[in-house]
Amino acid sequence: MKETAQWLTSEEQHAWRDFVRLHERLVGRLSRLLQAESKLSAADYGVLVSLTDVPDGRQRYQDLCRELEWEKSRMSHHIARMAGRGLVVREECPEDARGAFVVITPAGREAIEAAAPRHVEAVRELFLDHVTPAELRMLAEISDRVVKRLDEESS
Repeated sequence: MKETAQWLTSEEQHAWRDFVRLHERLVGRLSRLLQAESKLSAADYGVLVSLTDVPDGRQRYQDLCRELEWEKSRMSHHIARMAGRGLVVREECPEDARGAFVVITPAGREAIEAAAPRHVEAVRELFLDHVTPAELRMLAEISDRVVKRLDEESS
């Protein structure tokens, strides 16, 4: 028989809902600004950031899926749309016939380089300017701890 859920206390529920509300509003606002100012969706930006974080601008599909927490089908459809706009290309993996790489194009690099300064400015305006250095360090510690736990569970 399934055990009864351990419901959130009032304090836990308040903190959780505030965190979710913060995340949704912040991501929503940043996404709208990004789209309006650069014509990149938040998903486009996430893919391009991941690709620019690696030296040769290429990642295997499965690694990109894992990094962005996307299903294979979502990644495949989104990469096809980005490729249609010339931001990335898909390359077959010579060592693994079933594998493929996503590679940023010069147009993709140009798009992220144009979008990044305003995006960073918006992150500062909407978030960083409203927390103290101590709060930021605490947030980083909490985030690292939770992400490590999530990574352990997915391994």
